[in-house]
Amino acid sequence: MKEPLQYIHDYKPAQDSTRTVTLLLLHGTGGNENDLAGLGRLLLPGAGQLRPRGNVLENGQARYFHRFAAGLLDIEDVKLRTVELAAFVQQASVMYGFAQQQVIAAGFSNGANIAASMLFLLPQTLQAAILLHPMLPFVPESLPELKGKPVFIGAGRADPLVPAVQTEKLAELLRQAGAEVSIFWHNGGHSISKDEVKAARNWLHELSFQGKA
Repeated sequence: MKEPLQYIHDYKPAQDSTRTVTLLLLHGTGGNENDLAGLGRLLLPGAGQLRPRGNVLENGQARYFHRFAAGLLDIEDVKLRTVELAAFVQQASVMYGFAQQQVIAAGFSNGANIAASMLFLLPQTLQAAILLHPMLPFVPESLPELKGKPVFIGAGRADPLVPAVQTEKLAELLRQAGAEVSIFWHNGGHSISKDEVKAARNWLHELSFQGKA
């Protein structure tokens, strides 16, 4: 009998056998495994979807890691939960039979933060990443090898939770590690805009991530 996976989650296989990309969809604080299903369909129609629910509760709201206060992260817990999430992705790939080497994270807020942490700590887990309204989760002790790894960052210039300097610092560190970073700015706040979704979708298509091998 297969061991149960650590996260409550939903998995939707690709719509046809030629689709090989799986989107790892990571919700924001208070979300659940269903929140970003529609976003996934907009970004890569027909791609598989792996959608875990954060298993840390903050005042009853699901998150992927602890924090001490808004903007003040428990860095040790961030790192621990990042390792757990990466292990979950690997285990899910075995259970469901999707290609572990073709996983693209798409996360919002808290979900974007743990995806950024994964890029710093376990970058081999992800083929690429879409980070919507992330903050810099921590400054790594040493930069990973991210040469050629594509990263899209969506950010709001009026975001009250993530100052622009945080976005720029994250992008700077990722670039120093060799990642190919694209930032899309919009004039809104801490919410996903239609324009950034369109920009992220176009970015994926330009990179030939069509959900096919």
